[in-house]
Amino acid sequence: MPCVGDWLNSPLSIVQGIFAQNVPNLDWEKKVTEYFKEKLKENNATNWVPSLNDVPVHYLKPNSLVKFRCMIQDMFDPEFYMGVYETVDPNTNARVLHFGKYRDVAECGPQQEIDLNSSQTVTLERQTFYCVPVPGESAWVKEISFLTDLVLFYTITRVSPSTSYTPSRHKRSYEEDEDMDLHPSKQKEQHMGNSCCSGGDIHGCVEPKRLETEASAGHHVISPNCSPPLDLNFPLPGEKGPACLVKVYENWENFKVNDVLEVFGVLSVDPVLSIVNSEDRDSSTLDPMECMDTAEEQRVHSPPASLVPRIHVILAQKLQHINPLLPACLNEEESKTCEFVSNFMSELSPVRAELLGFLTHALLGDSLAAEYLILHLISTVYARRDVLPLGKFAVNLSGCPLNSAFTEHLYRIIQQLVPASYHLRMSIESMNHSRFIPHKDYTANRLVSGLLQLASNTSLVIDETQLQQGQLDTAGVHNVTALGNLITWQKVDYDFNYHRMEFPCNINVLITSEGRSLLPSDCQVHLQPQIIPPNMEEYMSSLLTAVLPSVLNKFRIYLSLLRLLDYSISDEVTKAVEEDFVEMRKNDPERVTADDLHKMLLVARFLSLSAGQTTLSRERWLRAKQLEALRKARLQQQCVNGNEL
Repeated sequence: MPCVGDWLNSPLSIVQGIFAQNVPNLDWEKKVTEYFKEKLKENNATNWVPSLNDVPVHYLKPNSLVKFRCMIQDMFDPEFYMGVYETVDPNTNARVLHFGKYRDVAECGPQQEIDLNSSQTVTLERQTFYCVPVPGESAWVKEISFLTDLVLFYTITRVSPSTSYTPSRHKRSYEEDEDMDLHPSKQKEQHMGNSCCSGGDIHGCVEPKRLETEASAGHHVISPNCSPPLDLNFPLPGEKGPACLVKVYENWENFKVNDVLEVFGVLSVDPVLSIVNSEDRDSSTLDPMECMDTAEEQRVHSPPASLVPRIHVILAQKLQHINPLLPACLNEEESKTCEFVSNFMSELSPVRAELLGFLTHALLGDSLAAEYLILHLISTVYARRDVLPLGKFAVNLSGCPLNSAFTEHLYRIIQQLVPASYHLRMSIESMNHSRFIPHKDYTANRLVSGLLQLASNTSLVIDETQLQQGQLDTAGVHNVTALGNLITWQKVDYDFNYHRMEFPCNINVLITSEGRSLLPSDCQVHLQPQIIPPNMEEYMSSLLTAVLPSVLNKFRIYLSLLRLLDYSISDEVTKAVEEDFVEMRKNDPERVTADDLHKMLLVARFLSLSAGQTTLSRERWLRAKQLEALRKARLQQQCVNGNEL
């Protein structure tokens, strides 16, 4: 009976056993998937699997089971591989069947050759995704995931000492390991001397001692001849963590660019893969079909495995969210019966009150702005009607203090609350010189990322207070237009040179500005500070310091969970709202428009959800009308004051 160490450390040996028992019946593939699915259902088993998000690749055992939380940045062309192939011993003519699934390099034992003309050969197809860590993923998400995995990592390494794999150094995160990555080329000779036999599987050709040496020595192979350095194509600047080539064998048509996935699969970092990227390789070893690709395409699609490891997916799932404090998958039916959800919903009211007080202090004592910020943070696009995205709630927070880095500090607070975010400092220089829109590079046959290639439910904070007078060039105009389209239509038009392709998105946009923003928004809230702290940085920092970690975690659960709740309006309330709106139009036909009704319904929706109510009540409708009246009165007063000035 396989133990934990077997299916975690040597998943290919499990696959081999299932393959041997069921060949030539192709049902063995389904049985492999079912086996690992059942294993991962056991007590916290998904947390036992080492994560590439937390552990540098050179600390992980090659061909072990790993997981990776990622976003699909690009989709490469499908590739063919030998699903089943036969080897023959020239001396004894003995034949052995092998599986090629979950491998980059065909296994071929000593004194064996692959029979390419065998009638047993089965050619299959797999899809390769280029995946990157979720852009803008918050530090607290990484930290909680890392600490959870860290405890279980050391627990698992003691389960079966004879088969477990224990790195010779302590497990470290990517941030801690950054310095080691600065000089990876020093590791080349050591690993080239220990490379596995040609065409061999690392488990069949290597002693356990060598496995430990290889994994603890640093990056496996970095080609020093790569010039210029390989661009890992992260959408946002300053991102850390690995990019991976994720190879999917089943149901890849269910995934698309920008989807967030959690994949479980076999880690492949075979040094042989790096030879493809070497400039001084022997051209006679290349496949004639491969030579049809450009050198740049080969370089991008076959990067060194030490820089861009491969994951051969056994199981993959789309993630509704990346908040590690919530269950990974939480659909509408599960949310009604889940004990975790029901327990949290029972204490929702005090959590909302605490969050409102916290954000009121962050917004310098403005409780109305804090109310709207909560509504903004739980908003999400829940449907699309023709081209209109329903549920978006982009907020323009005007009246922000200048010369105090207010937006910078406000963003840091938001960053502590949401799982993924990005702070876009809007200036003439950034508009003219940044790449916002992803575009297709046909020479390398890849999608070059841009700042607006973000995962669903990312919070985008745009700081317009830094915008000074100046001239936008063509690129700047295109970038501003792209921001406007993102806010209005929740879509980004990717540039494919000869045409543009719409990619729908679901991004929460908060714009901070002194006056009314140059960008469109669904709702403008003018900030009215009740306090002006002499030291803004000290004031904002003290807010975060004063909040208990347990309370902060409740805020994080609150904001993520409410986005997942369903919402409806009964026929009775719909009729009452219609009658109320007709009455409002009678009283003030010039100023009450259909757009006002739309905004009030949006505010009422998010007010209800913020209180844990999934249907609209008369009370919440009246409260929404009250908030909107206060917001509009404040804007009107500001306009009067502005005219007087």
